Amino acid sequence: MSTESINAPELSGIGLPPLTPAEVAELDQRFQSQSTTEILTWAWNYFGNRAAIGTSFQGAGLVMLHLAREAGLPFPTFTLDTGLLFPETLAVKQRLEEFLCIKIEALLPDLTVAEQTEAMGPDLWLRDPDLCCTVRKVMPLQRRLADLDAWITGLRREQSSTRANVGIIELYTLEGHPVSRDIVKLNPMANWTRTAIWDYIRQHGIPYNPLHDQGYRSIGCQPCTHRTAVGDNERAGRWTGFSKVECGIHTFMSKKTNFEI
Repeated sequence: MSTESINAPELSGIGLPPLTPAEVAELDQRFQSQSTTEILTWAWNYFGNRAAIGTSFQGAGLVMLHLAREAGLPFPTFTLDTGLLFPETLAVKQRLEEFLCIKIEALLPDLTVAEQTEAMGPDLWLRDPDLCCTVRKVMPLQRRLADLDAWITGLRREQSSTRANVGIIELYTLEGHPVSRDIVKLNPMANWTRTAIWDYIRQHGIPYNPLHDQGYRSIGCQPCTHRTAVGDNERAGRWTGFSKVECGIHTFMSKKTNFEI
């Protein structure tokens, strides 16, 4: 199948076959020269509401949600509500829903923070942050992805060394029971710079987390997020004191495409 036939806009995600690794690699090369809106439009045409945007309300996610709304692309949208988020994060979720006229689904862990404390002891994030992230982020995400064919993220290459080679479109294996299957991961913001993102946010008056104005460049759970110093990469304020650099939601699946950009 050529990438031209992959467009299939009239089908709107209905009855289209899964993408092969070769097709994903071909699409990734094509997307390098396309705008984020063009990439999102392709995703809606191909997957319809079997594709969803996941956001933690960082700058890239805000821009992508606005671009999708401006293009009339009604993707389902979700966020991971760990029970440990900053009050400012919860407030910006409500402001965005009103500003964009959308509903953002909150994915909750099986255990409340109190139940996790009872089962695993207090302050798990200080003793085993990987386990804490798995319980409060990875497992809820796994359940949501089981109902999707494509997960759209705000990953950017500029964010950190671990994200420097991220593809605009990638193919992963989602482990499942009784069978595993492929899922597309789309990163339409991969080529954006932090400066371009914040210029866009200010130009369009998009609500954002006020903690960004207080030295927090990447905002996650309150116990594991700190201000960054001048010259640090964007994610340097996460899990200070640990070698951990990712929460696990972008590392728990096996990648099927392995091409360099």
